[in-house]
Amino acid sequence: MSLKNILPGRLGFGTAPLGNMFRAIPDEDARATVEAAWDQGIRYYDTAPFYGAGLAEERLGEVLSTKPRDSYVLSSKVGRVILDEIETDVPDFGEKGGLFEHGNPNKVLHDWTADATERSIEGTLRRMGVDRLDIVWVHDIAQDFHGDAWVSKFEEARTGAFRVLSRLRDEGVIRAWGLGVNKTEPIEMTLSLDEPKPDGFLLAGRYTLLDHAHALQRLLPLAQEQNVDMVVGGPYSSGILAGGTNFEYQQAPPEIIEKVERVKALTDKHGISIKAAALQFSLAHPVAAAVIPGATRPSRVAEDTAALNENIPAAFWTDLRAAGLVSPAAPLPNGA
Repeated sequence: MSLKNILPGRLGFGTAPLGNMFRAIPDEDARATVEAAWDQGIRYYDTAPFYGAGLAEERLGEVLSTKPRDSYVLSSKVGRVILDEIETDVPDFGEKGGLFEHGNPNKVLHDWTADATERSIEGTLRRMGVDRLDIVWVHDIAQDFHGDAWVSKFEEARTGAFRVLSRLRDEGVIRAWGLGVNKTEPIEMTLSLDEPKPDGFLLAGRYTLLDHAHALQRLLPLAQEQNVDMVVGGPYSSGILAGGTNFEYQQAPPEIIEKVERVKALTDKHGISIKAAALQFSLAHPVAAAVIPGATRPSRVAEDTAALNENIPAAFWTDLRAAGLVSPAAPLPNGA
């Protein structure tokens, strides 16, 4: 099923920050932020077991479990299983290794097998206090593996998670499934398969103002050809496009800071917010179904809603293109 037929709007809410990404936030702030998203009319929420070893799911579920289940769309992820066992070693999650050091202390395992997929979904439902998921993403498939190990893990997911999720979709247990990744290659490989076929994908950080050229080369034309929709995650590139200092989960390097300053000079020239430029750029591609920025304060959710609806003059996009700040192949709003 097309994600555009499932998702209730173009602005969703991403919950990685609620897992104490980068820093610990108080429970009351997390609760108030989710309530603010609800009050702003947001009805699509995305989470994952990996976000704080279940913490984001718990915090999101505290609010959503009190709302009518048919009134919102919920997605979570499989591929990492949360154990009751406490982690005593330093977990190896590659570039994401230190993101959730302030999350729950539970051990997190990579596992894309059929059994782990079902256990992961059961764990999510239990932590959130809800009875079902609408969309399930296969999370970070082969994210931290290379060479033969990458191929092996992809095959584990193909014969495990992919088939389980296809069956659950066909049985009506879930409405759709796909990949939730921040690399384009796993999605391209999945779309090349005869079966199982995903309904869409969540691409984090790879279709933003700062990083989109690679996705435009092969993935997005392939997705468009197959009528597969995209949810855009990480539209602010880990925060650098929203006034923060992080890019790709690390401190932004000088060349990225310089590029953001050039974009900011144009947004200032045209009297618009850089958040609006970031969100509306990511949504301009025909396969984009929704964008899911995260937040840890209610005021940030209000900013996101305003940014989505902000009027951006076509002249801004023309200037952005002329300055070489976006790929010539990138579709722009207003036909610019």
